[in-house]
Amino acid sequence: MSAIETKLVEKLKQLPAEKLVEVEDFVDFLSSKVRRDAAFDRLLAIAPALEAAGVKPMNEKEVAALVKEVRAERRAQRKDGPPSASRP
Repeated sequence: MSAIETKLVEKLKQLPAEKLVEVEDFVDFLSSKVRRDAAFDRLLAIAPALEAAGVKPMNEKEVAALVKEVRAERRAQRKDGPPSASRP
């Protein structure tokens, strides 16, 4: 365990349970932000290849429509498939 991890564990041990729940929520938020940022970076990394291949950039309306379509497909899959403990 690193020095920072040791410090954090010691500080966590001093917090009441309701504050630990808040800490967990914040850690979940940070993890989500890291995943979102990484996904955005991957998207930007392929942008030159898309441009070189002649793929036309999507406008905001097209992106919104595509997002709506993908979300509808995911909802349908969750509805038709076995229950899942976590959602994508």
